[in-house]
Amino acid sequence: MEMASSNSCCFFLGLLLLLASASAAAAAAAPSLSSSAAANNNTFQPRKEIIKYRRIRAHLRRLNRPSLKTIQSPDGDTIDCVPSQLQPAFDHPRLKGHKPLKPPPRPRGHNFTETADERFQLWMSSGESCPEGTIPIRRTKEEDILRASSVRRFGRKPVAARVRRDSGGSGHEHAVGYVVGDQYYGAKASLNVWAPRVTSPSEFSLSQIWVIAGSFGNDLNTIEAGWQVSPQLYGDNSPRFFTYWTTDAYQATGCYNLLCSGFVQTNNRIAIGAAISPTSKYNGGQFDISLLVWKDPNHGNWWLEFGSGILVGYWPSVLFSHLASHASMVQFGGEIVNTRPSGLHTSTQMGSGHFAHEGFGRASYFRNLEIVDWDNSLIPLTNLRVLADHSNCYDIQGGVNSVWGNYFYYGGPGRNVRCP
Repeated sequence: MEMASSNSCCFFLGLLLLLASASAAAAAAAPSLSSSAAANNNTFQPRKEIIKYRRIRAHLRRLNRPSLKTIQSPDGDTIDCVPSQLQPAFDHPRLKGHKPLKPPPRPRGHNFTETADERFQLWMSSGESCPEGTIPIRRTKEEDILRASSVRRFGRKPVAARVRRDSGGSGHEHAVGYVVGDQYYGAKASLNVWAPRVTSPSEFSLSQIWVIAGSFGNDLNTIEAGWQVSPQLYGDNSPRFFTYWTTDAYQATGCYNLLCSGFVQTNNRIAIGAAISPTSKYNGGQFDISLLVWKDPNHGNWWLEFGSGILVGYWPSVLFSHLASHASMVQFGGEIVNTRPSGLHTSTQMGSGHFAHEGFGRASYFRNLEIVDWDNSLIPLTNLRVLADHSNCYDIQGGVNSVWGNYFYYGGPGRNVRCP
């Protein structure tokens, strides 16, 4: 882990001075406290903060691995080129001694005519990249962990976070297309990238693919990939390429990106969690990314491909219970978190921040929706359903044509005259 010792020292000393001042002020304001009680109070608070600080430092040491090369991104990110065998995945008890696997056969029907520029992330704008045998990992900073509710929950979704269920609640709102009921072995779509406004540090806006198995209880398994704007996780309002997984409904397993052990990255040119550039513009140029998640028919692992032919890595099948076999539901679409008091909706945007009826160049879209069947073949969706939790705030409209296949427009501004 690389960290300036002077910054850590300043942080630590400043923390102690601040706490000492606060303790003195509290003692002065409460003269009825006995001298022993005041002394105990003064001692307890700094000790508690010191323990928290030590936990943060220990967690940073676990996350930030020794690197062969460091790249500074224009947006302030630091990208470490970490030897592949030292990546976080192999800390998982079920992956001890595991080595990255070779790519599996792509699903039949995969269209290789689309091209993808690996420089879709800001950190590569200088032309630098990580050497072969390493993977790029976005460095975690102290302030990243301090923004989380706790060190333990850093990099994880709130337990209330979820895929779209039949019942609302918990502040998570969706506009999604989905298929359910069959056996699915993967999903593919192109989704265009925007920079929606997120109006609270504790809220986020994302667009993604969900591959789902299990019930909506504590045994829910999901694999997720897409882009998101999350000030709490990343400290800014840039759309970022992300992944997620869980095998117990977001309780104790899984995380975003590489912030815990599990996902095995095999690509040395894509940094999961790094900012995406360019983004789509209202009444202007449209930029989309293509994502494919599919189950390797030979080893059973779930692979992630970006664009056409750029393999990012895979989720080993041993991580999962239900997804060790197949998925029973696939979702595509947007999600936001509304943390505002009851009766006052957030103005956090979904997608482009505009409703579906505005169409191309204005509303956000998913196109060329496909699933992977039992025979490792990509096939168009035939039974896509669309659903919005609160259509006055964010909505969705689906369709089919010869160019985009199955598609939908979705999104919205959040709070407006019809969504107070």
